[in-house]
Amino acid sequence: MTVLDETESLADEPADARGRVAELQAIRAEALRGPSDKATAAQHAKGKLTSRERIELLLDEGSFNEVEQLRRHRATGFGLEAKKPYTDGVITGWGTVEGRTVFVYAHDFRIFGGALGEAHATKIHKIMDMAIAAGAPLVSLNDGAGARIQEGVSALAGYGGIFQRNTRASGVIPQISVMLGPCAGGAAYSPALTDFVFMVRETSQMFITGPDVVKAVTGEEITQNGLGGADVHAETSGVAHFAYDDEETCIAEVRYLLSMLPQNNRENPPTTESEDPADRRSDVLLDLVPADGSRPYDMTKVIEELVDDGDYLEVHERWARNIICALARLDGQVVGIVANQPQALAGVLDIEASEKAARFVQMCDAFNIPIVTLLDVPGFLPGVDQEHGGIIRHGAKLLYAYCNATVPRISLILRKAYGGAYIVMDSQSIGADLTYAWPTNEIAVMGAEGAANVIFRRQIAEAEDPEAMRVRMVKEYKAELMHPYYAAERGLVDDVIDPVETREILIRSLAMLRTKHADLPSRKHGNPPQ
Repeated sequence: MTVLDETESLADEPADARGRVAELQAIRAEALRGPSDKATAAQHAKGKLTSRERIELLLDEGSFNEVEQLRRHRATGFGLEAKKPYTDGVITGWGTVEGRTVFVYAHDFRIFGGALGEAHATKIHKIMDMAIAAGAPLVSLNDGAGARIQEGVSALAGYGGIFQRNTRASGVIPQISVMLGPCAGGAAYSPALTDFVFMVRETSQMFITGPDVVKAVTGEEITQNGLGGADVHAETSGVAHFAYDDEETCIAEVRYLLSMLPQNNRENPPTTESEDPADRRSDVLLDLVPADGSRPYDMTKVIEELVDDGDYLEVHERWARNIICALARLDGQVVGIVANQPQALAGVLDIEASEKAARFVQMCDAFNIPIVTLLDVPGFLPGVDQEHGGIIRHGAKLLYAYCNATVPRISLILRKAYGGAYIVMDSQSIGADLTYAWPTNEIAVMGAEGAANVIFRRQIAEAEDPEAMRVRMVKEYKAELMHPYYAAERGLVDDVIDPVETREILIRSLAMLRTKHADLPSRKHGNPPQ
């Protein structure tokens, strides 16, 4: 540029504050508009909202405060120097959800396909640091194509900074990842480090290596959704906690989840005024749960009857269905519920159920959410696959999580509670604050039939009528060691209660435990089973 050109350029610049403000407004309008109407139309054509539309759905109206809106990358080469859009492909800032502060970052797929570069990563690092410092939840709206290849290793280092902050924030503030587009390679590890992962069917995918690489290495042909779609991760891998059909429903459920969580680990979850009477009797419970331990029933119906207005949010609903993990309210107080589901695998504990429940218990403990455990468990799932898959190691994860939890813990035995699974599911012996049982409970080392076959093997074999002897011995074992009051007589159960009074008893017990304080031994951290 010549001196004359510079003079002419300076002459064109605004001469006063009003001119400067007008210039600023024009720049902001460009940043808000995005790269082009064509790019926006292409995003909508895929059934996807833009990053700003998503933020508007997530946050209270008019509450968003954007950070580094005018940030641009400084990279050169491969044509990057000629393309420097504002925001650099990620929107960052804070706002409120139901009046409480929430930090957010949202990839803008219209800019570089949402790919992460150095400036892009620095913006995310900053908003994560702000969330940790302010002690407020962080929500990421993910729709990016991974690392920006043109920026090379600088982009990869940006991911490292995100992972490090995810780990530092773990158990300190709630972290929620919302998958609204592709997430491949190392980028998938950030959501995996957060507390909750939401996905939208058809439009979001997560995988380490895509279908083309899988085909090249193994010869297997598979689609993106077949490899890492929402249903795959919600049902098979357990990576996704929630899956929805559209972005609007998904983001509405994120808002609902946030309403159940505290701002950080130093606060209790928000309480609400409940119109559901605390002393409401639940006569229907007498018919919901069959006394016959071999008959299945739907544990979700029990939960609906106990919690406020029958309303709860199930986590990992479609993965490891033999155990239920849910957030709900009892008299307006948030509780975490862990319950066996007799409709699936008879409610046994297996590898996946143990992992699912362990992570949920850890989350509740981290964020001061009391835990109510509903037991109807016949034991651990037997089988070569389970043993070789490490059921001992994985079952120990749930045991460790309960033993390590310092929040209020109440367990209720509805029916069966057999063997090691009974101990693992927050029995009194591993630290439950209160343990109740219904009159239908059967607490034992194993079922009466199996126990009688072991203990009275010789008598049964030598009897003139072995089957009649076996029936007699089963009946004798039940009468001696499996009657509903055996555990209560030995102080292993605090009380045997009328099922219709369960809601009231749980609420009174939680109110008493609200000021519970428990200290763990001084240590850097434990070494939980992996």
